Amino acid sequence: MNQRRPEQRSAARREPRQNAREVAYEALLRIDHDGAYANLVVPALLDRSLLSDQDRRFVTDLVYGTTRMRRACESLVERFVLTEPDPEVRTLLRLGAYQLAFGGTAPHAAVGETVELAHPKVRGFVNAILRRVAGAEKVWPDDASRLSYPDWIVDRFVAELGEFEGFAALECMNEPPPVHERADGYIQDRASGWVADLVGAAAGERVLDVCSAPGGKATAMASTGALVVAADLQAHRAALVADNAHRIGYDIPVVVADGTSPPFRENSFDRVLIDAPCSGLGALRRRPDARWRISEQDIVDLAGIQQRLLDAAAPLVRPGGVLVYSVCTITASESIDHPTPDGFEVIADDVGDEWTSFGKGFRILPQDADTDGMVIIRYRSVQ
Repeated sequence: MNQRRPEQRSAARREPRQNAREVAYEALLRIDHDGAYANLVVPALLDRSLLSDQDRRFVTDLVYGTTRMRRACESLVERFVLTEPDPEVRTLLRLGAYQLAFGGTAPHAAVGETVELAHPKVRGFVNAILRRVAGAEKVWPDDASRLSYPDWIVDRFVAELGEFEGFAALECMNEPPPVHERADGYIQDRASGWVADLVGAAAGERVLDVCSAPGGKATAMASTGALVVAADLQAHRAALVADNAHRIGYDIPVVVADGTSPPFRENSFDRVLIDAPCSGLGALRRRPDARWRISEQDIVDLAGIQQRLLDAAAPLVRPGGVLVYSVCTITASESIDHPTPDGFEVIADDVGDEWTSFGKGFRILPQDADTDGMVIIRYRSVQ
């Protein structure tokens, strides 16, 4: 039986909420059943709530954690489900299971408070299932369920990294990411900051950031005194770059432009950065729902886009200039498998102890320095 029809959920969203679990459940319903993105729906619901800072953090943990550990929570619940519940009840059971298994919540609170969110007609069912989950040992049917990823992602990480490093990366991305704040106040993953540093932008140089949103790397490069031009395909993402740059005091020209056919003259930049759209497999802990959205075919499609970006950006680099390619993934097909652009040579200089040599480039895994997983390749124009 449905607890709330979509129109009922819409009406409920307009009401300020005071209960953290209720806000979290509403967010999970929208993610699981309406296709909402966690990083968008959580702030929107919190902005309309009157929750304390502590409760706001609790909501974020519940939503991100339950979404991230969805398969594991489903596995814990499934052992005790004899009658298939409605999808919205499934979501509620996962919310309860997350608190019991991963959230560090006292069992009586996890069960009792979660049951209160259920429709009266199914509270007995929810209570019975969660009590059994609370009293049972965690048993997993397979590693993908334990780690809470689709089978293909686990298989891909093991194939790319080996079982030890692959499992370590997947386990690391099941933990909330650390918060790193730059001196100028911008919040940015440290590995992303290292990529920006390795572009080598210097005062007076002209630098193009081809796929610049949300603006972290562009503003980092601008801090060196370089003239950075930030481009992005979508207007709203370009606006995000402009807003972020303005907020921390940088005047960066921002252009709405397709990186596969950029509106710039050849040889017009000293350095070009392509922080390419990718599968994001190295940054899954920041995007809890991404592991359930991305597919193997997406990697194939993205590799084609990445190659077109490389082909289009290479002519923009002046002779002797530098082209830097980076992705927040760990796959070879999205990074080192791309051929070196004509007229360029690979820059093989060491990039720092945090990185490991990876083909013609360098890679950092999530567990190496508690950052996103990244690959960087640097080229120099020899034309």
